[in-house]
Amino acid sequence: MDFKGRALVLVSDADMLASAYVNGELGPREGTDALSVIPLGAPPRELKAFSVPVSNSVAGPPVAVATTPDGRFAIVVETFGQRPDNNERHHFGDLKHGNQIAVVDVSDLQRPRVVQRVTGLERPDSVSVNAAGNMIAVALNPQGAGGKTPLALYEFRDGRLGPVQTPQVPGWALGERLIHAEFHPSSNLLALVNETRGELSFVTVGGSPGARTLEALGNKVQVERAPYMARFTPDGRHVLVNALYWGPDIQGTWNEAPRGSVVSVRLHAGKGADGSTRHALVSRAVTGVSPEGLAISPDGKLVATANLERSFLPYDDPRITWYSSVSLFRLDQDTGQLQRVADYAYDGILPEALAFDASGNYLAVVTFDHFDDSDAGGSVDFWRIARDSLDAHRVELVMTPYRVKVQRGPHSMVLVR
Repeated sequence: MDFKGRALVLVSDADMLASAYVNGELGPREGTDALSVIPLGAPPRELKAFSVPVSNSVAGPPVAVATTPDGRFAIVVETFGQRPDNNERHHFGDLKHGNQIAVVDVSDLQRPRVVQRVTGLERPDSVSVNAAGNMIAVALNPQGAGGKTPLALYEFRDGRLGPVQTPQVPGWALGERLIHAEFHPSSNLLALVNETRGELSFVTVGGSPGARTLEALGNKVQVERAPYMARFTPDGRHVLVNALYWGPDIQGTWNEAPRGSVVSVRLHAGKGADGSTRHALVSRAVTGVSPEGLAISPDGKLVATANLERSFLPYDDPRITWYSSVSLFRLDQDTGQLQRVADYAYDGILPEALAFDASGNYLAVVTFDHFDDSDAGGSVDFWRIARDSLDAHRVELVMTPYRVKVQRGPHSMVLVR
């Protein structure tokens, strides 16, 4: 295995078992919340993680960590705070809304260190860094500060966050959930994922440092039910959004969800009658159940989703699936068309995030926990893209024997190239 890149950066939530989502039981404490760095380049069996304590939570989309374009800093948001510091029996309801943002210097890959902790707004859902590396966008849950303002912006300079800014979001109705705000790969354009309405919209960030403004760009695009996160293609011409199909008319809201989907939206697909910019949904493909994680290869030709299936249910729940899965797709960079390859099941619990390597030939997938209870902790598992020299159309995803053990509860991960 030759997994290309400088490092993988991920965060783990040590406060709960995956089944706490269903029965509320956090289970026994196992370690502490952490940010981990896996330096790449060594032989695969010699890869290891180097960690620093950083509070974070799995209860949200798998975009709780982002890195600056130069790879020097990681930004971590805390959706929920840590469990009470005692050995009593605790429940999910004991977790308080978080508000911390941590800046971690990861320039020394073997010695990550927290260089700033900021008390931000209550219950952040996601974090993104712009292409210039000088601005941070944080989406806020409506059950926290998002009930008053859905989006927070921070200037970022010399490894330090500036004061919070909350510019008005055009066309946004308070109480709706902005679950993810993602920066464009080359401009200060934000893709906003409205989980409540199943919509994708775009705003440009203007103004001056410390006095930012937002301006709507084009129309809102109806995507699919319970969208979770957005990723721009490397060339910035399309946005992919996963949909989990959770909802109140499905028993248990998500414990019995059907298969999900991923859709492709083309930016600047045309002009309206008034000359305004029009974006358009151009393709859709079916995933496994609850496809929380979404990744695009560096060449923009492959897409993968990490599917929870129903692996997180308590062991005595008859609805449990004793597997999770990864779905693989081809993506036409010119048209945005998605073509489903296949689902690939594997023996792991609650995989929420994944990342292609810099070559696009390998895939790293975080595994929150393992069905074998003697296999303590979480892991980063490595897969490879396999092709057939006699069949140019064929592509397969093959799990390798290589993995790196990390603190239990990994859920968000990025590649530093």
